[in-house]
Amino acid sequence: MNNGLNTAGDRLVSLLQRHPKRISALVAALLLGGGGGAYAVASLGPDVADMPVHEVIEPVATLPLQAQADALEVHSFNLFRSETTRSSDTAKSLLTRLGIDDADAVAFMRTDPRTSQVILGRAGRMVTAEASDNHALLQLSARWSPNNDGNFQRLVIEKTPQGFASRVEAATLVASSKLASGTIRSSLFAATDEANIPDPVASQLAEIFSGDIDFHRALRKGDRFSVVYETMEADGETLRTGRVLSAEFVNDGKTYQAMWFAEPGQKGSYYTLDGQSLHRAFLTSPVEFSRVTSGFTMRMHPILQQWRAHLGVDYAAPMGTSVRAVGDGVVEFAGVQNGFGNVIMVKHRNENTTVYAHLSRIDVRKGQVVAQGDHIGNVGMTGWATGPHLHFEFRVNGVHHDPATLAKQNDSRPVSTAARPAFNQLASVMRQQLTAAATIQQASAQ
Repeated sequence: MNNGLNTAGDRLVSLLQRHPKRISALVAALLLGGGGGAYAVASLGPDVADMPVHEVIEPVATLPLQAQADALEVHSFNLFRSETTRSSDTAKSLLTRLGIDDADAVAFMRTDPRTSQVILGRAGRMVTAEASDNHALLQLSARWSPNNDGNFQRLVIEKTPQGFASRVEAATLVASSKLASGTIRSSLFAATDEANIPDPVASQLAEIFSGDIDFHRALRKGDRFSVVYETMEADGETLRTGRVLSAEFVNDGKTYQAMWFAEPGQKGSYYTLDGQSLHRAFLTSPVEFSRVTSGFTMRMHPILQQWRAHLGVDYAAPMGTSVRAVGDGVVEFAGVQNGFGNVIMVKHRNENTTVYAHLSRIDVRKGQVVAQGDHIGNVGMTGWATGPHLHFEFRVNGVHHDPATLAKQNDSRPVSTAARPAFNQLASVMRQQLTAAATIQQASAQ
């Protein structure tokens, strides 16, 4: 049997080898004939337009809608909404903004001592309300952080079977972090506003890179920045911002990076991501990043109406703005002095002296030791001043110098050898986060 099959196979192979062209033509003809047959069969089918049409009518049972409507009638749901308090708030105006229409709640809040002390007339406090589907108040919570001890307080007003009641609770803030980025189009604060970055974070950015970038004069349109910063949250809501953890700023094509790092047992500071300290002997400004109104140059004196050398820098700031010592030192003078009005003079090392004039308040005394960043007084307009501002001077051996040179006095120290492994590990994480922050802006732009 097998020998017969093998013989037939051998004959077929021999036939294909002797007449390949004829065999190929035969196969092609068979395929074409089959296709034509299929076409012929398809073309013989009936025309759909000639086929009869029948109308079929079937009754459809209605759904039990009444039962569903009855169920919805007895179903209740709660509404939630958050608001920030205003200084002009009354009990009624606050509840109205929260979408609540409840006369009993208004009456209670008007007479409740805790509510009056914590909410009414206080701006910037976060409030969350829970209301019924008929807009009656069920519970209201307000949160605030009175100190920087990592805790917050919560006022709770809730409806009970006996009426409304209030209580104050203490809870722990939860630390988190946020990533953000922006592009300079006109100014730093305009860019951070556009990116929804809080002003304290913008001020820290300017402070961190102030030794390398003049934020008053050197910003360029198209400069960009990325930042990772702490947030302190209460019940899932950001209550306040904390420290900048890492940042990158590209100014005029040059990239600057920084991250916060604290060696064990030491006070933390900012470093470049390769481990060089960014700590400066002096802060760039005695007030948080502000607008310079009069620089270290000749000017027309606003009161004497004479051209005179202006031997310091004036910072426009609202009355009462906190003034800080720009470096470690000892208070040499604190009192009233001629056109300076209320003035503080701080003696630093290397015969350096800084002067803070026209203050509305002095909060240090002669001989007191102050550290860099310590609060020493408040902006005012005492002495020869036409409006609230801070006049700031920098002297070396009694000779006036441009305060802009303060930021150039470096006090940098690299990360120690012992702390290097921990620093490098954290720097690797910060690089990834800064890259992620930059992609957030790119994605939103696209």
